[in-house]
Amino acid sequence: MLFLVLSILCSVIVGVIFKITRKYNSNPIQIIALNYLTALALCYFTFSPNLAEVDAKAPWNIYIAIGVLLPFILLVLVASIKHMGIVKTDAAQRLSLFIPILAAWLIFKEEFNSYKVVGLVVGFLALLFILRKQSENTQNKWFLPAAVLIGFGVIDILFKQVALYTTLPYPTSLFVVFCIALAVAILISIYEMTTKKTKLAPKNILFGALVGIFNFGNILFYLKAHKAFAENPSTVFAGMNMGVIILGSLTGLLFFREKLSKINFIGIFLALISIILIVISQFK
Repeated sequence: MLFLVLSILCSVIVGVIFKITRKYNSNPIQIIALNYLTALALCYFTFSPNLAEVDAKAPWNIYIAIGVLLPFILLVLVASIKHMGIVKTDAAQRLSLFIPILAAWLIFKEEFNSYKVVGLVVGFLALLFILRKQSENTQNKWFLPAAVLIGFGVIDILFKQVALYTTLPYPTSLFVVFCIALAVAILISIYEMTTKKTKLAPKNILFGALVGIFNFGNILFYLKAHKAFAENPSTVFAGMNMGVIILGSLTGLLFFREKLSKINFIGIFLALISIILIVISQFK
C-alpha cells in the first residue's frame, strides 16, 4: 500500500510543480525537456536497461508515436493546469481511462457487462459536470482538459501495446520511449530558442529536474504497487485513479484556492463512482 500512496503523491506533486512554475514565468518546454533528461538518467541507473536487446523487430512505430505524443501532451497539461486548475486537469487525466476501455469495446470487440456500461455512462456525465464552467468565468478553456483526456487515453492504449511486446523488458521499452520524447522536446526547445531568442534559465533546469524525479517516481512506485498486488491489480488501478482525483482536488481547493461550482463537485463524485463501477466490472 505504501508504494501506491507514494505513486499518488508523485503524480499530484508533478501537477503542483507545474502550477508553481507560473509564478516564476518559467519556460514549459525547457522544463519538459529537462524532465525527460532526468527521468532518462533515473531509468538507466534504476533498471539498467540492456539496449543491445533493442533491434529492428522492436515496435518502433509505437515507440515513436508515444515519444512524439508525450512532450506535446505535457505542454497541453501545463496549459490546462494554468487555465483550468489542478482539480479539473487531474480529473480529466484520470478519466482518460475511458479511451482505452472504449477502444477495447469498439476496436478489439471486448464484451462489456452492465457494470462497465453504467460506469462509462456515469464517467461521461462526470466529465460534463467537471468541465462545466462557472458563470463568472468568461474564458472557459474546456478544450484543454478535454485534450488531456484524449491524449493520455491514446498514450495509455499505446503503452498497453508496448506491454504486449514481451521480447523486451518493459523498463527497456520505457527507456527507449524516454529517449525519443527527450529528442522531440529538445528539437522544440531549439526551435523556440532560435525563433523567440529564449535562453536556458537555471530556474527551468531546477523545475525540470524536480518534475523528472517525481514523474519517474510515479512510474517506479506504480510498477512496484502492481508487483505487490500481483493477484489483485484492480486494487492498484482503482486506488491510483481515485487517489489522484481526491488528493488533486484537495490540493487545488486548499492550497491554490481553485473555485469549483456545486456541479463541478458533483462531477468529481461521479468520477469516483464511475471508477468504482469499472473496477467492480473486472470481477463480473
